[in-house]
Amino acid sequence: MQNDVAMRVKVDLHVHTVYSPDSLITLKELVFYAKKRGLNAVAITDHNRVDGALEMAAETDFLIIPGTEVNSRDGHIVALNVREVIPRGLSAEETVDRIHAVGGVAVACHPFAMLKGSLGKHASGKFDAIETINASASPFKSSICKAEEVATRFKLPRVAGTDAHYAPAIGYAYTGVDADPNVDAVVKAIAAGNCQPFARLCA
Repeated sequence: MQNDVAMRVKVDLHVHTVYSPDSLITLKELVFYAKKRGLNAVAITDHNRVDGALEMAAETDFLIIPGTEVNSRDGHIVALNVREVIPRGLSAEETVDRIHAVGGVAVACHPFAMLKGSLGKHASGKFDAIETINASASPFKSSICKAEEVATRFKLPRVAGTDAHYAPAIGYAYTGVDADPNVDAVVKAIAAGNCQPFARLCA
């Protein structure tokens, strides 16, 4: 198993910004806290929209992976490297198919967390990766263990993110990716399993 020092990209794969109605994070704050935590990339995954991620990516040299957190009827799904809105309200399987159709990577996010629109039994082998660590998930240990079981069962890559809606939370969970620091390389490496989830227990 690799450690995070060996990984070329350290990315929080689940961050919301002011383009989500429940988040306060500006681009300036996102970049500041990401760098403070030692990250060199962040995935912006606002709720059911991608315009904010694309606009912010165009305004900074910091590596932004455009994405969205889609409200499927079976639970929330993170789509990475998408540049168009994925329709909400579809089944988990249909949502994953739509993400793949536009060249994106589908992540079963916080699949067993309480009060988060989690996928539960709908987390399946159709996904490209499982978010085994979500820094804001509760109950924290149980959600990790159950997500790990699913990742093992379906032999899927494991990733981590904070689900940050408040800037200081950025980077307390992140994914180490063995890839060159560009969007296409990072998402391809994640889908191929060349990644590892990490969590920080203190600042």
